[in-house]
Amino acid sequence: MVFKTIFYIFLGSTTVQFLFWLFRFSRLVFMKEKGSQKTNRQEPVSVVVCSRNELQNLQKLLPRLYEQEYPDFEIIVINDRSGDGTYDFLREEEQKSNLLEVVNIESTPDHIQEKKYALMLGIKKAKNDIVLLTDADCYPNTNRWIQTMANGFEENIKIVLGFSQYERKKGLLNKLIRFETLYTAIQYVSAALGKSPYMGVGRNLAYRKSFFLEKNGFSGYEKVVGGDDDLFVNKNSNKNNTKVAVGKDGLVVSYPKTKWREFYRQKKRHLSVGKLYKVGNKTSLGILSLSHVLFWFSFITLAVMSREPIWLLWGLLIRAFFLLVTFVPASKKLGDSISFWNLVILDIIYVFYYSFTGIPALFSKKVKWN
Repeated sequence: MVFKTIFYIFLGSTTVQFLFWLFRFSRLVFMKEKGSQKTNRQEPVSVVVCSRNELQNLQKLLPRLYEQEYPDFEIIVINDRSGDGTYDFLREEEQKSNLLEVVNIESTPDHIQEKKYALMLGIKKAKNDIVLLTDADCYPNTNRWIQTMANGFEENIKIVLGFSQYERKKGLLNKLIRFETLYTAIQYVSAALGKSPYMGVGRNLAYRKSFFLEKNGFSGYEKVVGGDDDLFVNKNSNKNNTKVAVGKDGLVVSYPKTKWREFYRQKKRHLSVGKLYKVGNKTSLGILSLSHVLFWFSFITLAVMSREPIWLLWGLLIRAFFLLVTFVPASKKLGDSISFWNLVILDIIYVFYYSFTGIPALFSKKVKWN
């Protein structure tokens, strides 16, 4: 009886994973560049960056933003009570470049979370309708980042979703961070391509200022730590007003965490807002995550029991095949790359990470910004 239950769990989870890859993730794999995406749009853009004690990162980021090949843009940096010399640096930069505008925050009100308050001030300061967001600990992959994201604003488009991958470094933690980021991006980009957008990442996200103000900004979740990006998209996006802009030119690279504790804290903040997604989105993501976990736990259990080796082998081969034909080409479409063998190993490790780290983080309430 126990064996049959586990075996049926194995078959069921394999089927669910297969269906997600075949009918959802394949959208990104077979995504084609439309003619309109090849047209360089000229509408003015305001790049908004929030920072708190990010002096060294801003020193690297601003030169890359100045070099962007776009006819009309401004850069707005919000300095949120930094104590590391950021204020003096930004004031000096503001004198040097006519592209830069600085917003300095000395205190924050109690009714809204700090980063959301900083973002609201930056967006209100923006003189252009297209607002392009990134973080201080990021940098554009090429000097056509603004152009690529701006190209997404076709008629009636209010939100453009981009992709941000973490910088490649040595070590297992870095590989896991990059895999998790890629996996998340494949999910939300594929969903958006299927006319069901549900999230974006603030490291590479654009929307219209007029739309932001029309929707009352972050109203309804002002005090939630996080969610300035994914909750805004989850609440306000639909099949008609959201588009994706991905590829090497549209990629934003972020500096990864280098310690497991820092990574856990970051993921705890990100996962904590998932509880506030729309019911349909939570259900879909829950089914996908549960099927992933159950596949490997049932596979390992059956392997230890030495039962049904042929079925196990076929299940493993099918999974490996779909990892190869979905994740590898999808990563290239996003402007990233991942090797097949790293993918197979990290796919297993991710399950244990998610089970023993990610799930407990969902129930944690003690999260904070930088």
